[in-house]
Amino acid sequence: MPVTTDPSAACRILIYGVTGSGKSTAAKRIAARTGLPVTLVDELTWMPGWVPVAEDQQRYLIAEIASKDRWVLDTAYGAWLDLVVPRAQLIIALNYPRWFSLQRLLRRTLLRAIDQQTICNGNTQSWRGLYGKHSIVRWHFKSFARKRDRIRAWADAVEGPPVLFIRRPRDLESCLPLFVER
Repeated sequence: MPVTTDPSAACRILIYGVTGSGKSTAAKRIAARTGLPVTLVDELTWMPGWVPVAEDQQRYLIAEIASKDRWVLDTAYGAWLDLVVPRAQLIIALNYPRWFSLQRLLRRTLLRAIDQQTICNGNTQSWRGLYGKHSIVRWHFKSFARKRDRIRAWADAVEGPPVLFIRRPRDLESCLPLFVER
């Protein structure tokens, strides 16, 4: 997939990055600039009480979204990348350093545990979210290398959608003006 600096024509955009990189925020900002409908994937994968949606149902929901002509997705889980990547016209790869995404994740998780702000389908962040068996922080460490490897492989591949390779938040800021109403 060729690395690009011109996202101006894409109407199907996948935001991809490690846990804590700011995918949802980036997706909402890009959708607001372009008028493209945004889907926050956590809304499709977690029911109230942090009960996971069955994988076959997730796959069905994502296939339905990916089949449309216009969308912004804030991530793609490995179980259904095959549905999203071939339809994407642009992948925005948030390839930030571990220290940056980790400090962002820790700050966000702490603040959400304190203020109990609802985040998806009425769920809230618990203190267990910091240290428990299913901790989002543990998930960051478990998935970081795999996600970074996937980003690099996409950027190096000959075929597939173009990749907008973002190494720093200021790179994303400088690209935002390129996203215009579609």
